[in-house]
Amino acid sequence: MFKKIYNWTFLFFLWIPIALVAQKKNNPSYKNPKLPVEERVENLLSQMTLEEKIAQISCIWQQKDDLILDEKGFFDPIKTSKSLPYGIGQIARPGEGLNPVNLKNRSPRQMADFTNTIQKHFVENTRLGIPVIFHAECLHGHVAKDGTSFPQPIGMASSWDIELVEKVFSTTAEEARSRGIHQALAPVVDVARDPRWGRFEETFGEDPFLVSRMGVAAVKGFQGNNENEIDKKHVMSTLKHLVGNGLPEGGNNTAPAHIPERELREVFLSPFRAAVKEANVMSVMASYNEIDGVPSHGNPFLLKKILRNEWGFKGLVVSDYSGISDLYKLHFVEEDSISAGIRAIQSGIDVELPDQHSFPALLDVFKNGALSVDILDSAVYRVLKSKFVLGLFDDPYVNPDLTERVVGSDKNGKLALEAAQKSIVLLKNQNNILPVNATDFNTISVIGPNADKVLLGGYSDSPPYFVTLKQGIENRIGNLVQVVYSEGCRITKPGNWYLDQVELPREEEDQKLMDHALMIASRSDLIIMSMGGNELTSREAWSENHLGDRASLDLIGRQEELFMELVQMGKKVIVVLNNGRPLNIKKIKDHAHAILECWYLGQESGNAIADVIFGNVNPSGKLPCTFPSSVGALPAYYNHKPSARRGYLFDDTTPIYPFGFGLSFTSFRYGDPVLSSNYIRIGENATITFDLTNNGTLKGDEIVQLYIRDQVSSVTRPVLELKGFQKIPLKPGQMKQVSFEITPELLSFYNEEMNFTLEPGQFDIFVGPSSIELKKVVLTVVK
Repeated sequence: MFKKIYNWTFLFFLWIPIALVAQKKNNPSYKNPKLPVEERVENLLSQMTLEEKIAQISCIWQQKDDLILDEKGFFDPIKTSKSLPYGIGQIARPGEGLNPVNLKNRSPRQMADFTNTIQKHFVENTRLGIPVIFHAECLHGHVAKDGTSFPQPIGMASSWDIELVEKVFSTTAEEARSRGIHQALAPVVDVARDPRWGRFEETFGEDPFLVSRMGVAAVKGFQGNNENEIDKKHVMSTLKHLVGNGLPEGGNNTAPAHIPERELREVFLSPFRAAVKEANVMSVMASYNEIDGVPSHGNPFLLKKILRNEWGFKGLVVSDYSGISDLYKLHFVEEDSISAGIRAIQSGIDVELPDQHSFPALLDVFKNGALSVDILDSAVYRVLKSKFVLGLFDDPYVNPDLTERVVGSDKNGKLALEAAQKSIVLLKNQNNILPVNATDFNTISVIGPNADKVLLGGYSDSPPYFVTLKQGIENRIGNLVQVVYSEGCRITKPGNWYLDQVELPREEEDQKLMDHALMIASRSDLIIMSMGGNELTSREAWSENHLGDRASLDLIGRQEELFMELVQMGKKVIVVLNNGRPLNIKKIKDHAHAILECWYLGQESGNAIADVIFGNVNPSGKLPCTFPSSVGALPAYYNHKPSARRGYLFDDTTPIYPFGFGLSFTSFRYGDPVLSSNYIRIGENATITFDLTNNGTLKGDEIVQLYIRDQVSSVTRPVLELKGFQKIPLKPGQMKQVSFEITPELLSFYNEEMNFTLEPGQFDIFVGPSSIELKKVVLTVVK
């Protein structure tokens, strides 16, 4: 009897550790949501094979068709199990259908179902059940069918409205996340200093301070304010592109950027640093270009020394699309795919986008010990941590019913209208022709190549709707005045930004359009002319067959000729510009009665412009970039060095419009600024204060700007630097006192030893409505 009891007792205590092991195997620590993220990551990483690790730093995009989809574009689980048995780190652009050029893309609900189906497969049918990160482009709204379309970033930068930008990208994040997206490849925080570059529209302009403020707001909008968790209304944000894209040689996309280290740090890196330090951005994308002979995808100075070691960045570094392959196909600094992959991962790239090329080939490299597995583990750790922070291990699915309620909602449409209204810049208003009282006219003609076109700019899909200028005007005054329309001429033959071929219109077709425009204009009392560029003339030049950079900033085609014909009729002409870059509009400035710079305003474009024209909205936008007089006057950015801009024989290089410029339907008076102290010691702050008064008869918003200049310094400093701005709403006759805090950081720079420091001396402190209309005081800094 005792022996039987002993045997049962022995078996019982033997069963306990076996059961515990089995329980631990079935419920490993990484699946326990109560444990810290770091502990969960370490536990999961310790269980992974080399094959599973390589899968996590890889992505598929165009390979979806071959690896996970059937012939009709539906998910194929059997095919997927065979082609991706170890899982996959990311899947790109799940909203795209089989033919993205023709925009045969998935609806919001179809996309939600699609991402859920794929997620379910990888969670339930791979050994460790690691979920997938789905990423998408979100430049000015989620680039997917029926996603709300907001103004291009160059337009939103014209609003100088930080709260608006955060709200726009928070809304974009919610729409994208509701469909299954976890990572937004946005915002673009490249400082754009060459308007020939076709991606100018994707940026927040030419000034590092403005770009930094817009970029930080965008990241906060995408990710929310919880540093340790991204909820189901937000996504991981990705800064683009580290670094120097906005100053390419000759204005050509991907060309070398000739930028010395001091300028690199003070101008081009500063928006990235701000987003890392202030907004805890979770991802950064390397740039296609090279600096001083070193391509960014193979540059540890940028990706490790500065980004990680100096700034303390802990997030994910992803390649630009095929940027690793460019190391041997474009830059010729590596011999083949394997050597390119080795250089990229050693330099600090964690994930290869968008398809599996170089990184999967590293499996044997790690197996044979040619590279330390520690390098791989570091990259995989960051990938896994991102997935835990996003909550994917605990709740990887979305609710398709919620998707349909969120995407393209009326609420989001109202925000798109507000953003469009605030992005418009009034450049000219001769004799206060604007706002227009529609009842003063019997017939208004709407003329021009952009007047009845869908104009969204690059990285766009098909929003729920788009309101053209013609439709917007008809919406606002159609019952009051006769509105007639003529295309007038064409900029190019029809097409969208994604198409490769760009063709100019035939002369005989243009002549017929011009004749018709002149005929209806002769019978009209007021002419509203819509002109500028289009999505084909300013876009990303991603190959020699898809160009978008220009050697000229002149208006394309017969637009200027048509404009002069209309002006010579003696009629009042209001010009509406839609364009992705600053253009040479000298003749337009000289002869138009009013000019509105509208960039690309998103789905509410026509309504927003009509609201301004007819006085429902008082424009408040300011230019985020300089309008140069010609290509020969480039570079034209305002914050140049003292020895620059001496001028040229027989030419005036004065900008057509300066940085920060923008008019209102009312007028504002700036009082004389006063410093809290004219002398401060290093480490102390000062305050500049002035009165701002609305002198006009309408309420309006004024964007007040703060600039500084270091009078004498150990290294050359710009003649002017933006260091602050505020948007001040005022009623007619109202006065408000405005203050800016001047901190040591605003006065500091990188000295000869490349230390960020403040030198004693005198500083000019300016306030005003633009970079050329300023009032000054002098601040002295002493030791």
